[in-house]
Amino acid sequence: MSSFGLYIIGFIVLIAGLAYAAFLLGAPPVWIGVGAIVLVGIGIITGVSKTRQKDETEASE
Repeated sequence: MSSFGLYIIGFIVLIAGLAYAAFLLGAPPVWIGVGAIVLVGIGIITGVSKTRQKDETEASE
């Protein structure tokens, strides 16, 4: 499995834990959903930036 896949799986587990904690604290389900969507977006952005490979450029002589 790729580094990106592992990163996203870990981030989804984190989001699920935070959503469950928010539910136990009595947060409205709409706001739990909004927070989860925002965190998924942040997770994708950071996952891509941390796991992308740098473009290799040829050295010009």
